[in-house]
Amino acid sequence: MDSFKGSLSSIEAGNAVCSGILRVYPDAKINVLPLADGGEGTVEALTLDMGGELQSIIVTGPINEQKVTAKYGILRDKKTAIIEMAAAAGLTLLPPEKRNPLYTTTYGVGEILHDAIHKGCRHFIVGIGGSATNDGGLGMLQALGWQMLDNVGNAVPHNAIGLEKLAVIDDSTVLPELKECTFRIACDVTNPLLGQEGCSAVFGPQKGASPNMIPIMDEWLQHYAELAKAKYPQANPQAPGAGAAGGLGFAFLTFTNSALESGIDIVMEETRLEEQIAAADMVITGEGRLDGQSIMGKAPIGVAQLAKKHAKPVIAFSGCVTPEARLCNEHGIDAYFPILRQVTTLSQTLEPQNAQQNMTDTVEQVFRLIKITQHI
Repeated sequence: MDSFKGSLSSIEAGNAVCSGILRVYPDAKINVLPLADGGEGTVEALTLDMGGELQSIIVTGPINEQKVTAKYGILRDKKTAIIEMAAAAGLTLLPPEKRNPLYTTTYGVGEILHDAIHKGCRHFIVGIGGSATNDGGLGMLQALGWQMLDNVGNAVPHNAIGLEKLAVIDDSTVLPELKECTFRIACDVTNPLLGQEGCSAVFGPQKGASPNMIPIMDEWLQHYAELAKAKYPQANPQAPGAGAAGGLGFAFLTFTNSALESGIDIVMEETRLEEQIAAADMVITGEGRLDGQSIMGKAPIGVAQLAKKHAKPVIAFSGCVTPEARLCNEHGIDAYFPILRQVTTLSQTLEPQNAQQNMTDTVEQVFRLIKITQHI
């Protein structure tokens, strides 16, 4: 199960499903596996499933004056760190009235990377969904040692406004260990850095950008991309995913040894999910909301398609569903069920205890139906 945002973690949702099945099939063997697609829950899903350790660190939040406690995972035997950029620079860390992509920064993301490098990590899995930023990764790079200077040699601000003033990119003080590091970036958008499909135009409004901000930020990012390309010829602002997380995708691709990959593909590979599915009789998945967007790289569809490789039946449970969710039936989910069982308020629905009870009770009834059909 994927997480039910604001309600149940991936493991909690899976355990609730497990409880419902055991009411009907008390002798069933059930494996509860965590799942994520590179966004919220990726750190927990991969770290706990792979026997890693969770770390906590106080870092700069989305705005410079804010400090937040961010968690990330370390798999010590693989020298691998698992990070969600949203833990330091996520949109949910800011109330709506403080969301303004001119002033938000990825500096805290760089602080997490710096800490993990200091602790011996040389391989990184980084989920970059849910950002509050549009700084092109400028803040992250500054935290890792890049000097981003204006035309008189002063350091520029760590946010998008810093891009306006940027004149010189100096990598002489970058962490030397960074040359040994590789990055797998969980990224499920293909937007370029610039233009009508770029990060400013497409994602800026949801981060608090007004219409007049968008062309200004795009112009700053273009200037930044030109400076980057002059120093690093491989820089490509039109690369698919360069516009992810307010241009953080561009920063990873240009300044580090990185590859952008499907988030769910990374998680399924790292957790060896296919081996578990191949041995199962039935696969159960789900997320907080199933809709028309679920078929576009979301975790449950990734699971369902993997299950169909092995001809396994797939059932999904979701907090709510929309009419467009029927598209999921064409992409591997044989049947899906919303777990909401009575008219209630959203806040009551999201209460973890209520969500857990709704999940378990709904799963129980579905499996009672499955049980009686086996005798018909």
